[in-house]
Amino acid sequence: MRRVKKYFFSGLAVFLPLGLTIYVCIWFLNFTESLVGKYLKPFLLENYDFYIWGLGILVLVVLILFFGFVVTNYFGRAVHRMTERVLMRIPVMGSIYPAFKEIARFIFKEEDPRARPQQVVLVEWPRPGIYVLGLLTNVTSPVICSAAGKELVNVLIPKVPNPLTGFVVMVPREDVINIPISVEEAVRIIVSGGVLDPHGQNSEDEKVT
Repeated sequence: MRRVKKYFFSGLAVFLPLGLTIYVCIWFLNFTESLVGKYLKPFLLENYDFYIWGLGILVLVVLILFFGFVVTNYFGRAVHRMTERVLMRIPVMGSIYPAFKEIARFIFKEEDPRARPQQVVLVEWPRPGIYVLGLLTNVTSPVICSAAGKELVNVLIPKVPNPLTGFVVMVPREDVINIPISVEEAVRIIVSGGVLDPHGQNSEDEKVT
């Protein structure tokens, strides 16, 4: 029984991360396929009596490339600006759209990295003496800084195991500790619950040496 227990947990240590990775990838592909596929599939089945899984993903990629091509020329930029002005005048939508626009620009916009303060930092949270990894996303609005009476910066505190969700805290700049690790390395630490150390050695490496 002791040997069976050892085999079980050794197999689980290998199977669990592999299984979860495959599960997340399949979920993401199915979700991406459904965005366009749920409209494309009935149309093709009704008119042409066929549908191949993955056409939704292909059409979505083509649409994204098309919009990217359109907004990079003068006419497309003009149409985009006009569309944005119309959206901003629509109740509710005019409040939601700017937030999603800034998030999309922060994540996907290709620009000089120095223009975006993407810096991994340590902050004391949720109380003094306890430190968490955070992502310095931007300087805080001057209106908020004026109300607080000090210079603040916006820090995203990611949650485990999904670092895309979390809390936004506004921290005095002098209380933020910059650390020399990349955003990708910080994400690995967060997703693994602190098990992975990108700058250290795991137990297997130590056994080999």
